[in-house]
Amino acid sequence: MAKKDGGKRKRKAPESAPAPEPSLRDVLRIPEGERIDLAAYDARATPAGPADKAAGLAATAALGPRLAELQERLYASSTGGDRRRLLLVLQGMDTSGKGGTVKHVIGLFNPSGCRIRAFKSPTQEERNHPFLWRIMRALPQPGEIGIFDRSHYEDVLIARVRDLVPRRQVGRRYGQINRFEKSLAEDGVTVVKVFLHLSYEEQRARLLERLDNPDKHWKFNEGDIEERTLWPAYRQAYEIALERCTTDEAPWYLVPADRKWYRNWAISRLLLEHLEALDPKYPPGDFDVAECRARLLAT
Repeated sequence: MAKKDGGKRKRKAPESAPAPEPSLRDVLRIPEGERIDLAAYDARATPAGPADKAAGLAATAALGPRLAELQERLYASSTGGDRRRLLLVLQGMDTSGKGGTVKHVIGLFNPSGCRIRAFKSPTQEERNHPFLWRIMRALPQPGEIGIFDRSHYEDVLIARVRDLVPRRQVGRRYGQINRFEKSLAEDGVTVVKVFLHLSYEEQRARLLERLDNPDKHWKFNEGDIEERTLWPAYRQAYEIALERCTTDEAPWYLVPADRKWYRNWAISRLLLEHLEALDPKYPPGDFDVAECRARLLAT
């Protein structure tokens, strides 16, 4: 039998409410107006994430239905005149997981409502236009979710590292990018810019995995080895871009990318938080429901 205390039962302590989940937008956001040192960020970290890989995979899968619902609502709202849409910009060193994100995260959405574009070296036609010309042609339409695998930032990254244009011209492009992204925000585009932060050691491991597996040889490029020799220059170029182009309208988010499961969960959560902030609504019908139902039943 349970012991009594003076004939009175002890009151059960009230259960404390679970702590609210931290906003990943706050946790991963690059601070505005501060100098960026990528060496200070751990590429294997899992800030605000699930406890381990198994939990991370389960948590990512659990986000799928809610993401799909919000995507459908966003698309539906566009039929009623809502011009809002979302653009996910993915940047990172080779093997950081831009393609993997498209496969594992965007796969949670209905592909018919997505507009995916992978930017390669510009064609001759694209070189004949200002650097933002090809970007503007690939933007999502109202109600869509756009995904850029690389983006206009290549024109201040590889262009800077490889001296493809005069340094003064590169310097002007940061301001052009900020004005461009501000104009997108004013036109109803939610810009989610993600820098996939990969470590030098993890990139070597991923490249070796491609070399050691004949089924992945198609993903390997000898030029990747040469690019690794330019790692310090690319890191500096990214630091400058992150520092100069994180704004209220279009902030940068740094996602540690050494752990693929965390990368996928973090980007899924970021997209969920942005879509929930948009809170798109199904538009009301512009017809008499009762009358249409009666007519339908009469057929």
